[in-house]
Amino acid sequence: MWNVPNLLTLCRFLLIPLYVAVFRAGYVKTAFLVLLVAGLTDVLDGYIARRRKLVTQLGSMLDPLADKSMMITVILSLVFSGMISWEAAIAMFLRDAGMIVGSAIFHFRGKQTVPANAMGKLTTVLYYVAILLIVFKLPYANAYLWFVITVSFLTSVIYIVQFLLLNKKGDDSPASNHHNHSN
Repeated sequence: MWNVPNLLTLCRFLLIPLYVAVFRAGYVKTAFLVLLVAGLTDVLDGYIARRRKLVTQLGSMLDPLADKSMMITVILSLVFSGMISWEAAIAMFLRDAGMIVGSAIFHFRGKQTVPANAMGKLTTVLYYVAILLIVFKLPYANAYLWFVITVSFLTSVIYIVQFLLLNKKGDDSPASNHHNHSN
């Protein structure tokens, strides 16, 4: 259960308070570097898990939880510092909170969860670019952020469809499809 990928995911959870401390101390660009380190641990844990066949149900649940927790922390730090609008923060928060709550509910109900896919990974990269643009106060940062928010909601729709298709297969099994045909 506690293999190298899962320990890297645990490290990502531990980077959250470090990010907060650095950001609150006024070192916003350094806090962005902490976020990048968290992103690198995410890439590394996924690579190791797939390469060495160490994918676990625990890791499949904790990995996105660590990612979403870090992103929610970043969103809150950016909105409270006035670097992004409340509207953008609420949109981002609702999407991430919905993904966390939905995944947890389905996991504890014994439903299969959808692993990260290319669209989810692309969305994460796009968010990192948006945060980079915001932190370094580059032009069009907020317009780009809204583009990424839109992409993230489209990605969520794709995950929901994949989840429904994945779990529908289980519902089509002969045991769950047994109907009384005698009228």
